[in-house]
Amino acid sequence: MSVHVILPDGARREFPDGTTGLQVAEAISKGLAKVAIAVRVNGEIWDVRRCLPAECALEVIKEDSPDGLFVIRHSAAHIMAGAVRRLYGSGVKFGFGPPVEDGFYYDMEFPDHVKVTEDDLPNIEEECRKIIAADYPFERADVPHGDAVRRMEELGQPYKVETLRQDIHDPTASLYTDGDFIDLCEGPHVPSTARVRALRLMKVTGAYWRGDPHNRMLTRLYGTAWASQKALDEYLRRLEEAKKRDHRKLGQELELFLFHEYSPGAVFFLPKGAILYNELLAFLRREYRRRGYQEVITPQLFNRKLWETSGHWEHFRENMFVLSVDEEEYSLKPMNCPSHMLIYQHRRRSYRELPMRIADFCALHRNEIRGVLAGMTRVRKFEQDDAHIFCTAEQIEGEVFGCLDFVRHVYERVFGMPYEAKLSTRPPTFMGEAALWDRAEAALKTALEKAGVAYAAAPGEGAFYGPKVDFFMKDAIGRDWQLSTIQLDFQLPRRFGAEYEGADGQRHVPVIIHRAILGSLERFIGVLVEHYAGEFPLWLAPVQVVVLPITEQEEAYARSVHAELTGAGFRSEIDLSNQRLSYKIRAATLQKAPYMLVCGAREAASGTVAVRARKEGDEGVVRVDEFIDRLRREIGV
Repeated sequence: MSVHVILPDGARREFPDGTTGLQVAEAISKGLAKVAIAVRVNGEIWDVRRCLPAECALEVIKEDSPDGLFVIRHSAAHIMAGAVRRLYGSGVKFGFGPPVEDGFYYDMEFPDHVKVTEDDLPNIEEECRKIIAADYPFERADVPHGDAVRRMEELGQPYKVETLRQDIHDPTASLYTDGDFIDLCEGPHVPSTARVRALRLMKVTGAYWRGDPHNRMLTRLYGTAWASQKALDEYLRRLEEAKKRDHRKLGQELELFLFHEYSPGAVFFLPKGAILYNELLAFLRREYRRRGYQEVITPQLFNRKLWETSGHWEHFRENMFVLSVDEEEYSLKPMNCPSHMLIYQHRRRSYRELPMRIADFCALHRNEIRGVLAGMTRVRKFEQDDAHIFCTAEQIEGEVFGCLDFVRHVYERVFGMPYEAKLSTRPPTFMGEAALWDRAEAALKTALEKAGVAYAAAPGEGAFYGPKVDFFMKDAIGRDWQLSTIQLDFQLPRRFGAEYEGADGQRHVPVIIHRAILGSLERFIGVLVEHYAGEFPLWLAPVQVVVLPITEQEEAYARSVHAELTGAGFRSEIDLSNQRLSYKIRAATLQKAPYMLVCGAREAASGTVAVRARKEGDEGVVRVDEFIDRLRREIGV
């Protein structure tokens, strides 16, 4: 017998029976085999040393690719578990140990007398390095299901036994061994422990078994692993930079916003934060006027009948705040689309009114679990810059193109954040006609290509009601944030019985485009604080200019400069404290004001100011009117 392999370029190769993925990589090139960490066989990721089936499509996965890092981190989790068992004995019981974004974790139950903290991580990490240095092969054994249960029972691993009995229904289960550690795992893993070249253990937290608060709290150890020490060092550098930029820290230092235990998951915008918020709204409203959107204001509280019609009562009920009003059930709205359906339907519509673009900034509430709330990026009360475009099927492509232009303008031209797009298409279970899905997906693809937007395909990941494009924005330190989205919806109009009269005099069902550019304003502001490290561009800065008199003798002049700036529409503050100038400059610098204007005796006598820019420092002396003109040019007004 022989193995027939189809390579990514379409080439067909024949190999002897028993050939492994690694041997195929060696046949292609020694260099490729050296960096091969796994292989994709008929769409599934396998260990490189597994024997290939008689017929397969095969792709070699390199160690520095996203899939390669997934395999490395999965293996690192097992290495960490083996190190823990060596240090703390066979009494440690293991739960799940998956790779996650940028790292991995493993949930463990330690004996009652053992308390593992972050102080213990260096010792565990050192034991990991010993296992890595030993270069143990990861050896896979597919055993009968019953034998796997007995083996885990012998090892005293009740969580693994539960996993086998509840989650694994195949006749066989896979066990992996590296050195003296054996674990239940479906794989894949690196060829040997030495291929995990760069590992760092990061933190210790608690986690309920299977995420259920009724189950036992386990200890969760987090780590990260990379293809090289250089990549790990760069990641750790980014983490340090991220700590400096943390919006929760900067939000307090810059007096932008706060949180309070009396209203968990809700943001208190302080005066400077309110300026930031309102400037973003003003920016969006200018764009809306330019792009033909109509802003509406909708209620906060709706009877459950609305949510039953929209489907949210069935599919989203656990995330809604439900109240009893007039002996009936109501909910604070978690999204705007059903209320916009009511606006569309309040009278008969004609095709001449379409596309109809409705925008809404009303507050939304979602009952997020308290444990997942995270500063501005995961909240319960928020506002979105979402809009709903009611259009005909023929108008989809043009409207999507307009949304793509909106995204490009905001992120490329205004905020300087590059992005990537992902097109998610029809899932296995979907509503509506396949032909209509095909048409909508084609419209999205055409619009993306005409707009010059590169995109990755995500087959089968669309919503049940329609395909979508999600955008992942990259901030100043390289982190990705999913912010914008464009979604086509064929189902909500049908559920509400929405129609319009076409040019043919017949009634037709419109299509809805759900669209958000910034997304949640709270989340976007949190991202923006970190992207700029609090150093906002002039148009967005809560305080644009700080006026600094050197002594009391210049206070009157400084006040006149301050008044001239505010009269011209700029956000100015004046520091009239008795501190020395160096202290005033430092205070304004910590507040990250774009400009400081120093007013001394010479400036007061000549009607000028000494300009200090946030980045450039001293910029010389200019007349006040000249400086105001400069601000106007910089902002573009």
